[in-house]
Amino acid sequence: MRLTYDIHEVRPYINWIYFFHAWSLNGKPESEKEWIVDDANRVLDSWEGRYHTLAVFDVMEANGDGDDLVMGGVRIPLLRQQHACADGQPDLCLADFVRPLSSGKADRVGAFATTVEPSMEREGSDDVYQRMLSQVLADRLAEATAELMHLQVRRHYWGYAPEENLSMDDLHAERYQGIRPAVGYPSLPDTSVNFLLSDLIGMKQIGIHLTETGMMQPHASVSGFMFAHPKARYFDLGKIGEDQLRDYARRRGVPVELMRRFLSGSLLKRG
Repeated sequence: MRLTYDIHEVRPYINWIYFFHAWSLNGKPESEKEWIVDDANRVLDSWEGRYHTLAVFDVMEANGDGDDLVMGGVRIPLLRQQHACADGQPDLCLADFVRPLSSGKADRVGAFATTVEPSMEREGSDDVYQRMLSQVLADRLAEATAELMHLQVRRHYWGYAPEENLSMDDLHAERYQGIRPAVGYPSLPDTSVNFLLSDLIGMKQIGIHLTETGMMQPHASVSGFMFAHPKARYFDLGKIGEDQLRDYARRRGVPVELMRRFLSGSLLKRG
């Protein structure tokens, strides 16, 4: 499904903590933040009616098969935590949060992408500060669009939490059922997964194009999965060893050295 949002629809879902982080203002007095919030709000006011944000998603039958997620007829290899967990807790993989293929019963998993209209990122291109302000706000709006879309999926489109009624603080603290892990984040560091996601949901229909490494353009874009399992939680994979790199490359059908490039920031240093 493809969705289009006006600025005023997604604006309440902006997480300003990450906006301040981009300007190194977290922990600073409120008086030091007021001026940039005023500027940001003026920009958002000027964008109303001129720009929109976009989302595309689908909720499909899915199963876990070892460390692979099988959804929509596509096998998506995933990675498993490699560091020692406390108190005997298992090393996690996102496929653990889906009913196993061996059960003979299908589960459901969502896939999504959100973005902004490309010219939004180029606003104020003749002024360094205005250009950066536009880029940071575009990033925040893409994330806010994912937040709103996920809420609507939980309540309506997938509908597994129709009675959910959370405050904005609760939403930003992720106190809802399920998780929305994004590509490029700690549990999904391989950006080339976007090639598989794009085939599943059609990122091009909302104007997202992929680089040779799977990075999205516009830069202000978010993609990932939606899991509904009540015990699903976010986790950090940690550094990936050579054995898992080779196994993952085999499951992806990608040469090891190419996969090494995709996962360069997540690999253990070779001795």
